[in-house]
Amino acid sequence: MPDVEELQKKVRKLQSRAGTAKMELHDFAEDLPVSWTEIKAVAEKTFNAFSELDAAKRELAALESSR
Repeated sequence: MPDVEELQKKVRKLQSRAGTAKMELHDFAEDLPVSWTEIKAVAEKTFNAFSELDAAKRELAALESSR
């Protein structure tokens, strides 16, 4: 089981990745309807980044509350 510090580092990395994905989605949306066929792929990438971040945050919260 990972320790709190490892999970905190993981959460920070995932926050950065999710933020980058959010900006890419935002930029992509501003350029619509150009490349509209890529909507699903860009949205899925963003969804996955935030899903991983949420799971890591929940894991960290559970680990911190069990201390």
